[in-house]
Amino acid sequence: MAAAVEAEKKVEEKKSEKGGELLLCGSTCWDAIGRRKGTLEGNLVSPTRLRPLVGVNIRFVAAGCASCHCVALDVEGRCYTWGRNERGQLGHGDKLQRDRPTFVSELSKHKIIRAGSGRSHTVVVSEDGQSLAFGWNKHGQLGSGSVKNEVELSPVRCLVSEVKTVACGAEFTVWLSSVEGASILTAGLPQYGQLGHGTDNEYNSKDSSVRLAYEPQPRPKAIASLSGDTIVKVACGTNHTVAVDSSGHVYTWGFGGYGRLGHREQKDEWVPRRVEIFQRQNVLPPDAVISAGSVNSSCTAGGGQLYMWGKIKITGDDWMYPKPLMDLSGWHLNCMDSGNMHHFVGADSSCISWGHAQYGELGYGPNGQKSSAVPKKVDILEGMHVITVACGFGNSMVVVDRTNVGDRLDQLDIYDGKAAGEGSEEPESLNAVPKKTTKKGAAAAAKASENSKKRKKSKESSDSESEEDYEDNDSDDSEVEVNGEAEKKRQRGGKASGRGRGKGAKKPATGKKDSGRGRGRPLAVEKTSQHSQGKGKRGRPRK
Repeated sequence: MAAAVEAEKKVEEKKSEKGGELLLCGSTCWDAIGRRKGTLEGNLVSPTRLRPLVGVNIRFVAAGCASCHCVALDVEGRCYTWGRNERGQLGHGDKLQRDRPTFVSELSKHKIIRAGSGRSHTVVVSEDGQSLAFGWNKHGQLGSGSVKNEVELSPVRCLVSEVKTVACGAEFTVWLSSVEGASILTAGLPQYGQLGHGTDNEYNSKDSSVRLAYEPQPRPKAIASLSGDTIVKVACGTNHTVAVDSSGHVYTWGFGGYGRLGHREQKDEWVPRRVEIFQRQNVLPPDAVISAGSVNSSCTAGGGQLYMWGKIKITGDDWMYPKPLMDLSGWHLNCMDSGNMHHFVGADSSCISWGHAQYGELGYGPNGQKSSAVPKKVDILEGMHVITVACGFGNSMVVVDRTNVGDRLDQLDIYDGKAAGEGSEEPESLNAVPKKTTKKGAAAAAKASENSKKRKKSKESSDSESEEDYEDNDSDDSEVEVNGEAEKKRQRGGKASGRGRGKGAKKPATGKKDSGRGRGRPLAVEKTSQHSQGKGKRGRPRK
């Protein structure tokens, strides 16, 4: 086991010794990603250099599948952040959006080697094993031991020690440490069991209220059921976690919709559960790559074969258990990350991307396609060695090795961005609704809240999203596109994840609304809903 951990260390060291040039593609309208419908201005559809980081040796990048901000670390251990900043997630002591990568001066005393990025919070790890965090802390996701301050505009200390790396879900954080028996710790929102402690800490917000709330967990706590294992890799989706131990076994837990946990069912898991497929001959090698998107998970197993599970495409069946992605057979993947519904991979001396994209985040260029159902090379980067990648909600970052390709990098565009404070005003108050709320928007919000009442425990659009509607419209958008359908699936399949809360029986009652499935057949709706109530069968309504 110690040998495996050593091998893991070597792999990590090899990756991070060298820095490279950071390239970004996707949206730069940080305040509008996922909120405003239609095409946004200023999408970078090809991998583009960023003026402040031209020539800087970037070693590590972070952007979560729910986050609209980015983090980059250089070889000297300096931390740069940019993007949306409505909750202080950039760590600059204010709430001003930054279009350009900006050095986090309050971290200058630390050499930062790892970072994680949640929906509205950021967590970093220093070389000496400390962890610091900034941004939104309503659910205790900063791990500072307190939720007294809902927002931390500057870095605060996380209550963990000997930290090796960190990963962030939308509203929770996972640390890996070298403390024996406590190799994995979690803090934040426990809503779907994604903290792995066997509970979702749910309670009724007031004695008479049906509104459910979830008790924040601001103190990082080791996952008891994994105390006998050494966890060496971790990745977080919006509300689920994937982890690998030193023997190469894979565990998943948290929100189960679409089969993203890989257990052949859509049940939420409140404690880590081992994924059956990755055992015996098919355990993960030390140099395996793992990744978690908002509604799917991936890893490379024996022979470097990439497996994926969950919602892989916008249309078509979900993969309820890990299946090999044959398109990438034979490629050697050295890094991978997943965004909202897109994926980026560095393999051999190519960069490959695919998935559903809205803002040019696949990097195919102005004449390329917008989305791709199958993995496709990013032509402009062909022949470049990719050091690391990171995918955000609507963008992708790629770090490429400059060796022998300097002249080709010089031909790429450079994005300047506005200077801090130019045309980005500080929000007046955190809960103020933005001025641009149209009547339509208000009506939509009202409708959304009505629907959530109907579903009492609305899956995945967590309570934070209904309260902070304005802040989290981006998440709401993704939930509507992607997870709105999760509701329907659950209702059709009758798999109520109410887990013995006596709500399963009530679910199909809302079937009337869903079974039409937006295919413009209002007449058939009544029939199909009765049919689905009667038989509770899965599958689509007949054409």
